[in-house]
Amino acid sequence: MKAFATNKKARRDYEILETFEAGIELKGSEVKSLRRMTGNIDDAFVRIEREEAFMYNFHIPEYEKASCFKVDPKRVRKLLLHKKEIMRLSGLLARKGLTIVALQAYFNDRSLVKVTIGLAKGRKQYDVRKKIKDEIVRREVDRAMKSALKR
Repeated sequence: MKAFATNKKARRDYEILETFEAGIELKGSEVKSLRRMTGNIDDAFVRIEREEAFMYNFHIPEYEKASCFKVDPKRVRKLLLHKKEIMRLSGLLARKGLTIVALQAYFNDRSLVKVTIGLAKGRKQYDVRKKIKDEIVRREVDRAMKSALKR
């Protein structure tokens, strides 16, 4: 599994309740662009429309060697999920305060592009600050332990 795009802000800003793996419908030049390890998934989110899942704001830069098959870098892309998963997600989204965010995009072992999406609940601003503070404290403790073990 080779990850080419990771959404680090999602885990900070949201509490991830559940994760799903989905395929994504791409054009040929988009796949070639992703093979160069480009792509930005930071602002990507998922909406369910007409019993289908679509990903918005997944930026895949144009492949410069593509001649006539150039596509919009931020076009809406269809996610490939089972119908049961889509129905379950749409039922969970009906609850207040839940959303679906993109967490990671990668090539699986068969060289297919996959996206990990997460059912998420937004954190309050004070929760985000607390999480950042906890991470800083954990890093400082790890550094102190590492330096103490070296002595």
